[in-house]
Amino acid sequence: MAETEAALRTLARNVRAARNRAGLSLDELGRRAKVSKGALVGLEKAQGNPNFATLVRLADTLGISVSALMEGPSEARVRVVTADAVMPLWKGERGSEARLMLTTSGPAPVEVWRWRLEPGEEYPSHPHQAGVVETVSVTSGRLVLVVDGGEHPVEAGQTATFDGDAAHAYRGAGTETCHLIMTVHLPPGPTPTT
Repeated sequence: MAETEAALRTLARNVRAARNRAGLSLDELGRRAKVSKGALVGLEKAQGNPNFATLVRLADTLGISVSALMEGPSEARVRVVTADAVMPLWKGERGSEARLMLTTSGPAPVEVWRWRLEPGEEYPSHPHQAGVVETVSVTSGRLVLVVDGGEHPVEAGQTATFDGDAAHAYRGAGTETCHLIMTVHLPPGPTPTT
């Protein structure tokens, strides 16, 4: 419980700072990100439990990564993160989950995700900001990657990449659990929102 409260305080501080840097009011951020003002007020007060889709919309609107909203200050030159130390940002009804392991620093950050998709379970994602590129590498099982309505099977040992500004979804296929590593390549630097 203390870890969740600390994570909410960090999220609240980071959202407020990013919103202020972008020069956006709560009303304007809410309108652009399609998040209610009440939810934003609660989030900035470290209250509530924002879902993954809300975090993605806020990050895209603010021109930063989801993990930039979630992480505290970096403490070391080398960071090693174990999956058990990271709470899932999405959980499916059949046991699927997505964990944001870390985001690299620098002018063009990369998010590194670990996904587990159970057979038949799907995660639909809204299109991201222009310039976002996603790469999925299946380590075991099978994935059906859906981009702009087209289905692309990706088997264990295969990697696929696509522009994230298209509607897309990830679906577990076959009879065994699909495990994959996803990288989300973000456009260089925070883009000022005017």
